[in-house]
Amino acid sequence: MSKLNFSESMTVEFKSDEKKLSDDIIIDSVVAFANTSGGKLYLGVENDGRISGLHKDHKDITRLAAYIANKTVPPIAVSVEIVDGETDYLIISVRQSRSIVASSSGKILRRRLKANGEPENVPMYPHEINTRLSSLSLLDFSSLPVPESKYEDLSSVERERLRNIILAYDGEKNLLELSDEELDKALRLVTDHDGKLIPTYTGMLLIGQKDRIAALMPTVEMSFQVLQGTNVLLNDTFVMPLLAAFERIETYMSARNSEVEVECGLFRISVPDFDKRAFREAVVNAFCHRDYTMLGRVRIQLDESGLTISNPGGFIEGISVDNLLSAEPQGRNPALADAFKRIGLAERTGRGIDRIYEGSLIYGRPLPDYSDSNNIMVKLFIPRGLPDKAFVEMIATQQSKLGRATPVNMLLVLNALKQNRRMSVKELSEETHIAEARIKATTEALIEAGLIEASGTGKSRSYILSAKMYKQTDNTAGYVRQTGIDTVRYPELIMKYAKNNQGTITRYDVQQLLQVSAPQSYRLLRKLTVEGKLELVGKGKGAYYKVK
Repeated sequence: MSKLNFSESMTVEFKSDEKKLSDDIIIDSVVAFANTSGGKLYLGVENDGRISGLHKDHKDITRLAAYIANKTVPPIAVSVEIVDGETDYLIISVRQSRSIVASSSGKILRRRLKANGEPENVPMYPHEINTRLSSLSLLDFSSLPVPESKYEDLSSVERERLRNIILAYDGEKNLLELSDEELDKALRLVTDHDGKLIPTYTGMLLIGQKDRIAALMPTVEMSFQVLQGTNVLLNDTFVMPLLAAFERIETYMSARNSEVEVECGLFRISVPDFDKRAFREAVVNAFCHRDYTMLGRVRIQLDESGLTISNPGGFIEGISVDNLLSAEPQGRNPALADAFKRIGLAERTGRGIDRIYEGSLIYGRPLPDYSDSNNIMVKLFIPRGLPDKAFVEMIATQQSKLGRATPVNMLLVLNALKQNRRMSVKELSEETHIAEARIKATTEALIEAGLIEASGTGKSRSYILSAKMYKQTDNTAGYVRQTGIDTVRYPELIMKYAKNNQGTITRYDVQQLLQVSAPQSYRLLRKLTVEGKLELVGKGKGAYYKVK
């Protein structure tokens, strides 16, 4: 009996069909796939991957596809194919749905992994429906009214804290001119329900009374931990309004975020262990993007290796570790995120992730790391590292010259070249997760600014840090190694090619051989002609050089 060379997973399910699998079970599997990440149902395959065969009633693939569409709400269009072989089996391919799907009998299912790693289809409960819709950007949970809450659950003390934050963090000053009720409406902290103002989840999260938050939103919890080896120096877990929690977290962090001074010419720059703006943005991101329907906490942990900030709720649909810097800004809780932006605590452009990366890049430190994130948790790790003095000075000088911050794309390219010395557009794109078209525009801007240099043409074109950059790092030898050796060897390579090509060589041959421009190839050949090593024969397109 034949056997498939892969096993079941979140996106693969095997079902035996020897005794004719129930159509209801097929529908359940299709619904579960659609409500999770999509996948393929292999009908006529045993759990261990052995192909046992397809029942005759399931060989009409047109009827089966129509049946699935009729038995799902909204109707799911699947792709069905029979794989012919020693024993036939069938593959039903299901795409991930952009809405919640149910069977016509009312069952809403999803996929999950059991403790032993095997997949299963389980019911999707009401709170999970909200989570799913939020991850698809179809539901703003933070804008919904909080059940059993009343306007008096909002705290006047916390509202005053909000006003002070607007002043301190350069929020929208016109908000300060509003009355309390007008302010609450403007920031969507309340919603009108049957003529009464009811707190939204945003309102309760930002300025709710502590005891009412604990009673009505038991998932709201935060912690700040400081570890030294295996010793716990601080472990504070608390439930309180987010603005108060933010101030407590900042106080904890400020006491432990030491600084060193770096000399840049006539100036001194204070360099903290962790960039303050990047830290603030990372904490606000954790607050804004966490899933408030899930138990868990926003956790900030500080240890010798670095800073970890994690929050319940994975990346929303369309966002992954690979496209964090290029994807369009999207949020799980738009109303909450909008309030944070308007009061000044979050990046107004929605590109807070740029600021988090910038906080490490401007000091020449290792990049922030999201690789430990999964479908139920986003985890950011910002490594510790000594600042790169030359890199700090170069960025400070560039920003002073431009009168503005250096774009994060430029910082990423400079950092990649600092680490890898020489890279092509394709290599830079793979390293930075930035599209090649944008990399080309960025490298040209950096060449114009005198920060990098290019050599070669076409696909062989590569980039290195400029002589100025190497000089700033007292590494002139490094620059020579990157550029000089090739240049010194050019005449040798030209003569070797000519001798092995019946004693002749053309300008085009040199361009292809050395990946240089036409003017460069002309200058190299002319120099060898003046030195008496080559002789020009003919003119125009037919001209070539021969060995003397």
